[in-house]
Amino acid sequence: MSSALADILAAAARGVFPPPDGSTTVIAQPNVRDAGVLAFTAHAVVFLDEDPAWVRAALAAAESDPLAAAMNPGFLAGLMARTGRRMNTIDLLTAAPALPGEPPLRLREIEDPGHPRVARSVTFRDEVRVWTADGGVLVLGRGVAGRWEAAIEVDEAARGQGLGPRLAVAARHLVEDGVVWAQQSPGNARSVRAFQAAGYRPVGSEALLVVR
Repeated sequence: MSSALADILAAAARGVFPPPDGSTTVIAQPNVRDAGVLAFTAHAVVFLDEDPAWVRAALAAAESDPLAAAMNPGFLAGLMARTGRRMNTIDLLTAAPALPGEPPLRLREIEDPGHPRVARSVTFRDEVRVWTADGGVLVLGRGVAGRWEAAIEVDEAARGQGLGPRLAVAARHLVEDGVVWAQQSPGNARSVRAFQAAGYRPVGSEALLVVR
């Protein structure tokens, strides 16, 4: 999928970021579903089908440090009120290149569209596929601007055995080429550590505006 946001993400995955000049770039949504805010080092990107002048006025009204204004709760609340959308949290956005070969653990694919993990994922992603491993679940699908996104779950009884990083690595093997993205809540230290151990590197922060 080609869009201004897809181009920005592709560049960031290569380590080429917007200029750290304290500014905010306002661009159109890549599709009807995906809207929100990305924050890189000293540069923010708002992808939203709204008047850029209104967006910049809302940023100024947040009365925040300009380097943090795009992730200011007041600004994000204003976006939700303006669009009628909701927001779950501000996530750490990470990325890792695809890997060749088979995944490092045995996976069993779930093809039941009514499975709870499948049903939840299709709200945020297209082409969703879900696999189970002993003690865990791996979800892969095309999310924001068509990027491949991975999510994992590890059963409580299976924690502390390295399953989380192995599931995250498996996602890199299941994408034939390109990049795998993953979002983690910064407070979920287990998840952050698991993805970083699997080779995912921080790119920025992300706040997605979800249709109610």
